[in-house]
Amino acid sequence: MFFPSKTPEVICIGSCSQDIFFPSDEYVLYETPEDITSKRKAAFEVGGKFRVPDRYEAIGGVAANTSIGLARLGIVSACYTHIGKDGLGDWVLHELAKESVLTHLVQRESGIKTDLSAVVVLARSGDRIIFHNRDANERLLVDERQLARAEWIFMSALNGDWKTNIATVVSHLDRSSTRLALNPGQHNLKEDPELLLSLIARADAVVLNKDEAIELLMRESEDDSSRLDDERFLLEALLAKGASSVGLTDGVRGAWATDGSDFLFAPIHTLGPVVDSTGAGDAFTSGFLAGRVRGLPLRDSLVMGILNSGGVVTRYGAVAGLQTEESFRRLSGGVTVTTLG
Repeated sequence: MFFPSKTPEVICIGSCSQDIFFPSDEYVLYETPEDITSKRKAAFEVGGKFRVPDRYEAIGGVAANTSIGLARLGIVSACYTHIGKDGLGDWVLHELAKESVLTHLVQRESGIKTDLSAVVVLARSGDRIIFHNRDANERLLVDERQLARAEWIFMSALNGDWKTNIATVVSHLDRSSTRLALNPGQHNLKEDPELLLSLIARADAVVLNKDEAIELLMRESEDDSSRLDDERFLLEALLAKGASSVGLTDGVRGAWATDGSDFLFAPIHTLGPVVDSTGAGDAFTSGFLAGRVRGLPLRDSLVMGILNSGGVVTRYGAVAGLQTEESFRRLSGGVTVTTLG
């Protein structure tokens, strides 16, 4: 079996794609507060045709974004994903290698298309709506032998036969000292929340946005359903499920973190005008996880996540605004962190 010259500290399992961005201000935004997991919606004219001033291209997908974010922060990372033997696949490999991400675990297959996403950016706020086509990532099949030397496995939104891939990862965890970081996708949470809850107990780090945490816990919190909007309650509930540390995000409101001893909050800290929120969650994840991998204090992990997301939203795509070790040292003192009561 081939091994790279470097041993990955973190193997990031999940999706990658090319993302194409179309900024537009020709929409109507309206509030739906009664919908607890989708409180704001955008509408475009049916049958309309909209001209965009420019378009942008960037690598995307949670595994790709997170592996690049980790590499920027000095973590040796590998991306474990599935792409086609096509022009887009060549481009994906080039983008990963350019960022010093190990690519020996990238699977390639003839006759399929590398994944592609069209991202409509709501220009007045930087929010986005993503239309994605999954072909290659539906075929990802994890080989346990290829996980042998990982210090950490980061498992993100999985497609295709995702339960088999989870079983493979769990088998490896049972046989090794590898640590698990978890950031499940919405469709994983909806299809089998019990399976995801069982993984929480195995995880050294869990990162969710608030809607995902609510989705995961709502079936078991019927008696406390009124508390699902309380971030402290969500953090404590995830700890009770066995998570060692938790990062919880909620868009423009900021992020929360706990390791069971400290409960911290940091508001957003944007590093310039907001143009596109795509990848802000992945950026937070890679920053938070980098801190966990390095064994840094919880506050530093939270600050790394906040700075990463605050940089990404100032550029189109999920990669251009990611931070480095040097910028973290320079900017970390400016981030406000408070202790929850």
